[in-house]
Amino acid sequence: MSGDNNLISQLLPAMQNVKNALDAASLGDKVKVSTVHSMALLKQSEPPSSGCFDPSFGDVLKGLLAFNNANGSPFAINPYPYFAYRSDPRPETLAFCLFQPNSGRVDANTKIKYMNMFDAQVDAVRSALNAMGFKNVEIVVAETGWPYKGDSDEVGPSIENAKAYNGNLIAHLRSMVGTPLMPGNSVDTYLFALYDEDLKPGPTSERSFGIFKSDLTMIYDIGLSQSSQTPVETPAMPKTPVTPSSQPKKAAWCVPRAGVSDAELQASLDYACGHGIDCSPIQPGGACFEPNTIASHAAYAMNLFYQTAGRNPWNCDFSQTAMLSSNNPSYNGCTYPGGST
Repeated sequence: MSGDNNLISQLLPAMQNVKNALDAASLGDKVKVSTVHSMALLKQSEPPSSGCFDPSFGDVLKGLLAFNNANGSPFAINPYPYFAYRSDPRPETLAFCLFQPNSGRVDANTKIKYMNMFDAQVDAVRSALNAMGFKNVEIVVAETGWPYKGDSDEVGPSIENAKAYNGNLIAHLRSMVGTPLMPGNSVDTYLFALYDEDLKPGPTSERSFGIFKSDLTMIYDIGLSQSSQTPVETPAMPKTPVTPSSQPKKAAWCVPRAGVSDAELQASLDYACGHGIDCSPIQPGGACFEPNTIASHAAYAMNLFYQTAGRNPWNCDFSQTAMLSSNNPSYNGCTYPGGST
C-alpha cells in the first residue's frame, strides 16, 4: 500500500478490470489476478499468532481479500528477514534469519517454537488473514532475498549471508515442512532477485540483491544453475575418461567440528530435527540412540539434515560448527546416510 489514498481506492477496481479482460479472453481460469503487499501492512507481527493488519487499511483489505477469495487468487507478500535483522543486529537474530542453528523463539500464545524468521513472518500474515475471516486465501511470497553487498554503515549485507539465506531458504522450501501454521505445504516463493538492479537509487544494498550481475556473470552459486554441480576445475581436467576406481573420494558426510560445545551441538540437534528429518533413530529404542550423548545424537541429525537438504556446502554449516568428511561415521547397527560422490 502507498500513502496515496486515490491510488489505494483505485486498486480493487483496477484488479477487477484486469480480471474482466482475462475472462473476455477466456483466460480467467488460467491467470490469477492479485497484488503484492509489503510486511508494513501489518500492525503487529510478533508473536506470529497475534499478526493483524493495520486497521487504517481495513475496508480496502476486506475488498481485496474478498476478491482473492472469490477468484481463487493468492494474497502476495514480500517478507524480508534481512530488514528484521537490520533493525535488531544481534548474532542470535542473524542465525534466526539465516535458517541457521539457534535457540528459537517461542510464541507465548500458541507455545510454538519458531526456528527461523521466514516462517514467523509468513505465519504472522496467516494469522492476520485468519483474523479477518479469510482462512482459505492462499499466501504466495512474491519476493524475498538478501543483499550480498552494502555500504560501510550497513549491517548484514555479505556474500556469505546472502548465500546462506537463499540456499537455506531453498532447502527449507524443498523439504515441504511448511510453516508451523501451514505444515506440510511449501509456500510458493520467488527470490529477489535474479539480477542486480544497478540503476536503483538508495544505499548500495538496494542494488545488490541479485544472484547474477547485470552482465550475466554469477555473483554466488546457490545450486540453481545447470552447471552448479560441475566442479570449477573441470575445464582444466583431462578430457580422457577416468575410471571410477581412480577418481578421488570426496567428502560425503556432515560431522561436528572438534571442540564444539554441548550447547552448540544441542542447538544444531534442535534445528535439524525441527526441519522435517526423521530423528526417530536417535530416540529411545532407535538404532542410533546409543551412545546416549548430545554429541552422538547431534552428529546423526546434522548429517541427515545435510543429506536430505540438498548436500550443498551450506547445508553442513550449522553456524560453522560442522564440516564435511570422507570418513563414514556409521557404527555397529547405526548407519549414517551418505557415501562417496
